[in-house]
Parts: sequence; C-alpha cells; structure tokens
Amino acid sequence: MPSRKPKTPAKAQQSESTCLPPKGVLIAIGGHEDKSPKPGTDPDAEYAPDSILRRFVSEVGRNKNILIVPVASEDPKAAAKDYIDVFTSLEAGKVEVLDLQTRAQGHGDEALRQLEEADGFMFTGGDQLRLTALLGGTPWLKRLKERFTHDDIVIAGTSAGAAAMSTPMIYQGRDNQGMLKDEIHVTTGLQFVHDVAIDTHFVARGRIIRMAQIIATNPGCIGLGLEEDTAVVIRDGRELEVIGSGVVTVVDGQDCTDTNIYRIQSGEAITIRDLRMHILSCGEQYTLPVQEDLHR
Repeated sequence: MPSRKPKTPAKAQQSESTCLPPKGVLIAIGGHEDKSPKPGTDPDAEYAPDSILRRFVSEVGRNKNILIVPVASEDPKAAAKDYIDVFTSLEAGKVEVLDLQTRAQGHGDEALRQLEEADGFMFTGGDQLRLTALLGGTPWLKRLKERFTHDDIVIAGTSAGAAAMSTPMIYQGRDNQGMLKDEIHVTTGLQFVHDVAIDTHFVARGRIIRMAQIIATNPGCIGLGLEEDTAVVIRDGRELEVIGSGVVTVVDGQDCTDTNIYRIQSGEAITIRDLRMHILSCGEQYTLPVQEDLHR
C-alpha cells in the first residue's frame, strides 16, 4: 500500500494558505489635492483644516521622517517643492527627496538608506509608466514592499503616484476614450493593493467609460475612480475610508452577466451588463472584496 502523507494540523494549514494583511497604510489621492499651509504659518492664506496631506502626516506621526518620491515626474525638483513646504509646516521630522532617475540608482546604497530611515512615503504625480519602468524589480521597490508588509509605514501617491499603486495599471488612453476595444493600455503596477484598478481625476476628466473597459477585461477586479482632492485610506489591504472634498466611484463587475470584450475586434464598441457602482463621499467606508492569497 502507498504510504499516507501525515495530516497537517489545522493551524498550520491556515498559516500556509493565508497571507497576513499588510501592516502599512496606503493613501491613494486623485490629484490636485489641497496644499495650503498649516494654520498660523501665513495669516493671509486660506487653508482646509482636514486636508488630505494633513491626514497623511497625521497617519505617519509628528516628527517622523518623510521621503518624497518624485520619480514619476520629469522635473522632480519642481514636483517635490510644494510637498517639502507643506510637510515642513506640518511639523514632520526630516523631509528628504529621493533623487532616482535611472534604474541603477534603485540598486544604490543611498536610495536604500533613505528608504530605511523614512516612516512615510509620498509618490508625486507625473507619468505612472516612469514609476514602473524605473522602480519595477529593483532592490529599492522590493524592500519598500517588505516594509509595507511588516512595518507601520504610510505610503501615499497622488495622480500618477496613485494610479501606479494597484495591480492592473492604466498607463495610456485619452480621457474621452474607452468605448472602443484596445483604446486603453494596461500594465502591471507597483502592486501595493491587489485586484484593484485605480484611476484619478475621475469626474473632472470623465473617465468612467475607460474604467468600465478595464473591468470588462477582468471583472474580478474592482475599479476605484478617485476625484481630485479626494483620497482613499486603505488599511489591512482592504478596509477603505474616503477623505477629501470630492467622491470616489467604485466600479464592481464581479456580478456582471455579460461582456463582449472577448468576442469583438479591436476598434469595436464594448458592452458590459449589470455593473454595480457606488458613489462614496468623505467619511464613507467600503471593504474591498479581496480574496485570500492561496499561492503565496
């Protein structure tokens, strides 16, 4: 008789099949967030008492170090300037800027030193394809993912910096596109949140149709459309809170009954039936239907 394999205890089976949620907090911002100074720093300036960037600094903690990551921008100094001013006025600790313009720098000791000393990370806007092309596969990104999993750090991204946070990442497609198959181009993002597609400037630039096409290609993903000056704070990899002045559009295709995306030719109009959609404003909460990873 063939020998039987010993049974694995139930607790061991659970630990093998279940990945623990990340300890880090993710803040994805739809772009054009308020950058007003801290109250009292400029008597003539208007400010929003509950701005997204104040929430970011609050989540990181006072006197904790922040690393600004302007890799998506072709003009990183300009992209970082406003954030340096805001974070300094909000009594953050040391505020540094990651000067990374080549993939080789993502292997360097200085970039890793900055990463290890930071408690919060702010990815600026620009071109999300620069982020994935320059950071993907580097020791810098691998280490950031390790820290996001095991440490109490905060990672924020705005505009392109937010769009790159998810697994499927939209990197090309005009605002008025999306109706025709293959008008939208997608690649793999930085993967801090899984089975979610993030798009930004969502209402201002009319991007609902292009998100619908992304969901039609894989209805197992959830679409998050972030309006300007609006963000989601994600804890445990799935618990979402909306902050900011606008709305977040959640596009859920998991129960869609039909799509023609796999039947039609490139350039033909798409169909998807029975999409679910939620419009969420500040203070609303939503649990992402993220499945447990059975193949870690």
